[in-house]
Amino acid sequence: MIPIRDEIRTKRIPYVNYALIAINIIVFMTMFVNPQKAEAIVMEHALIPAEVTQNFSLGVVKNFFTAMFMHAGWLHLVSNMLYLWIFGDNIEDRLGHLGYLLFYLGAGVFASILHIVFNVNSVVPTLGASGAIAGVLGAYLVFYPSSRVYTFIPFGFFMRLRPLPAVLVLGLWFVTQFFSGLGSMVSTAQGGVAYWAHIGGFVFGLLIALFLKGRVKEPVPAPPHWN
Repeated sequence: MIPIRDEIRTKRIPYVNYALIAINIIVFMTMFVNPQKAEAIVMEHALIPAEVTQNFSLGVVKNFFTAMFMHAGWLHLVSNMLYLWIFGDNIEDRLGHLGYLLFYLGAGVFASILHIVFNVNSVVPTLGASGAIAGVLGAYLVFYPSSRVYTFIPFGFFMRLRPLPAVLVLGLWFVTQFFSGLGSMVSTAQGGVAYWAHIGGFVFGLLIALFLKGRVKEPVPAPPHWN
């Protein structure tokens, strides 16, 4: 399934969400046009679990944040930015600009921590916005469970666009990540998808949104100005 858009319209311009998408694209393009330097950038700014658990320093702390803005390839970038574009504006609408930024970064950090817990000795660099965006998905599920998400669904050789309940789209996404995470625990393969980062980010978003749901009100659109 490929989500395209949701039906919840925002009441204010999501400046932070636009900025996050722009930064991710700029960082990726910078690495893409400098492939000779890309590997060095990844090794310096991505998050390596073994460095955190065995050789921790204050310099490693920044990698919890810089790793969120790097991607391994076009598909990795496009899929992440698509989900952020669809769901991020609504969470920013609900939490406010600063609140959304802090939430997004917090989700990314928590996602990385859970990934490290399940990959203590890994020397494989971890990078991408997936954990932070998973937090956005978890919060969306709490704030807008009755929303519909217009999604391309495969029917044989064709794709059909159908409005599906957000709880179904995001619920299936989480279940897939969870069982894939369980499978990764018995696999000896190195690298691949950081499923536990996705799970951690989603749970973070879910819990924070549940805590804030009764405390954060939906924004009221500004009244029109008549000339």
